[in-house]
Amino acid sequence: ERYFDVGIAEQQAILFAAGLALQGMRPVAAIYSTFLQRAFDQIVHDVCLQKLPVVLAMDRAGLVGDDGPTHHGAFDIAYLRPLPNITLMAPRDEAMLVHMLHTALQHDGGPAALRYPRGEAVGVPLPSRPELIPIGTGEILREGERVAILGYGTGVQVGLGAAELLAEGGLDVTVADARFAKPLDAGLLTELAAEHDLLVTVEEGVLAGGFGTAVWESLSEGGAAPRILRVGLPDAYVTHGAPKLLHAEVGYTPERVAERIQAAVLDPR
Repeated sequence: ERYFDVGIAEQQAILFAAGLALQGMRPVAAIYSTFLQRAFDQIVHDVCLQKLPVVLAMDRAGLVGDDGPTHHGAFDIAYLRPLPNITLMAPRDEAMLVHMLHTALQHDGGPAALRYPRGEAVGVPLPSRPELIPIGTGEILREGERVAILGYGTGVQVGLGAAELLAEGGLDVTVADARFAKPLDAGLLTELAAEHDLLVTVEEGVLAGGFGTAVWESLSEGGAAPRILRVGLPDAYVTHGAPKLLHAEVGYTPERVAERIQAAVLDPR
């Protein structure tokens, strides 16, 4: 009585969710990131415009492997970020996913979308009970200097891995979890910009219009933009292949991120 399968009719799924929300329910529309694109018009006019409490659970965000270019969830950050009234979040691990889904279901400020990847979880224990996360707040996970890595979603684990590699070479960097792409934690961004020479954003999505762009816009408009290095997916359709191989191919690995940070620190132009 609580589950409806509308088949591969994404427009109908979102319109149906909007109707349920109008009747006082809190629908969760679980759709692959890449196929949610088909319902963009319904998200714009039937959900966001009316500020309805619909939760968009975007499965297979990022590179998904052998399903190939049609299934990679590369664009959702960029195509949802411009929409008014929406909240965008991404968990760094399975425990944070529990808290974020709970937060999205309790959110009264309009629709909320959370993206999560295909594949194995990180391996952290699940919380005994979910907790609410203050909307638009990030957190610092590791204190360092000179360089701050700001991850979104899977970008946090990539950033933490890069930080470990850099520490082996004597460079201790800060790592923070943005948690939200909209609204951004402006206070955290200002703090990171003021205390570091280089800010590195890491996201498993296209760079054009994505999370890193949002960070740059926010800091630039506030007059506090430091040097920013954006790490994400290329401006291309990524081919078939195992996710680990594809991540290595596009440079979305701790090793490659550490290399780029070292190069940027040595050449501060």
